[in-house]
Amino acid sequence: MKFLIFILFFICGFSQSSLGKSSPTAHFKVLQMNIWQEGTMVKGGFVAIIDEIVRADADIIFFSEVRNYNGQQFVPRVLDALEKRGKHYYGNRKTALDVAILSKYKLSDQVEVYPDGEGSGSILRVTIQMGKQTIAAYSAHLNYTNYACYLPRGYDGFTWKKLEAPVNCADSVLVANRKSWRDQSIRVFLQKVRKDIEKGYLVILGGDFNEPSHLDWQDDTKDKWDHNGLVIDWDCSILLYDGGFKDAYRVLYPNVETHPGFTFPSDNKDVPISKLAWAPEADERDRIDFIYYYYLPGFTPVKASILGPDSSIVRGRRMKENSQDSFIIPRSVWPSDHKALVVEFTYGKVGST
Repeated sequence: MKFLIFILFFICGFSQSSLGKSSPTAHFKVLQMNIWQEGTMVKGGFVAIIDEIVRADADIIFFSEVRNYNGQQFVPRVLDALEKRGKHYYGNRKTALDVAILSKYKLSDQVEVYPDGEGSGSILRVTIQMGKQTIAAYSAHLNYTNYACYLPRGYDGFTWKKLEAPVNCADSVLVANRKSWRDQSIRVFLQKVRKDIEKGYLVILGGDFNEPSHLDWQDDTKDKWDHNGLVIDWDCSILLYDGGFKDAYRVLYPNVETHPGFTFPSDNKDVPISKLAWAPEADERDRIDFIYYYYLPGFTPVKASILGPDSSIVRGRRMKENSQDSFIIPRSVWPSDHKALVVEFTYGKVGST
């Protein structure tokens, strides 16, 4: 009997040791959320933000549209509210930017990468130590004006007024798009992020880009969603892909037709349609909220869901989506006019093949 116990112990011990030596993996979850003026646009919006954070239970959270109204810092308010729910998070230090980062792990090395001057956009960076792995996390909210994806749909992206006819030239759309300085924001990001990449950090970038992805505006969708026959290589996503980044949602769901992943304009049952959409006679749905990651072998997204209502605003009406996207439906109040994004990642021996 003693001999048998010894053999079983040896086998189990050997197996555990072997597993421990074979590319151990770790896991973390990221939430990207446009909180629509800190939830103030919806009755009960702040509490709803807290509700959804608790339910998502993400390790890292990116916020867009942080305002610090009336001199009251938003991040400490959120941290206090979460603490009362038994959820301990760390938040970024005070910043003039309209973005924020929360994490279950301590944050350090905060840097304002791109300033929010004259509405030009915001990008904030922190580092997060997760075990032995350092993560460089960037939160972005790019300029909302010159919203050029409205031009093919027959609306001006600056005045929001209806045009005499849709713009039918992709080059003209891109010229208008570049007036937003969104491409400049990403160029600055790509320049600054090189140091993190050289150090071997895992890099994630989450935010409301106010610009679609080139992956969603190719031949397969040129006659859908009021693209009006245009194929457009949108600047920010092209720049990021050229810089070695991947769009987590599209990596997992490359079929744009079955998984469009629209994040704006989201339906919100507690808000009039007139406050949710800006092109009432068009199908203005797009995916403009993203989580990108710098590609390294061993670092990969394994699951992605859209957090928010499974309905959108289409031609001035509420319409339930009939896609195969995975939705996490809000429990009660939804605090935003965007849908949020939840992505889970794993990483093992990063950089190994």
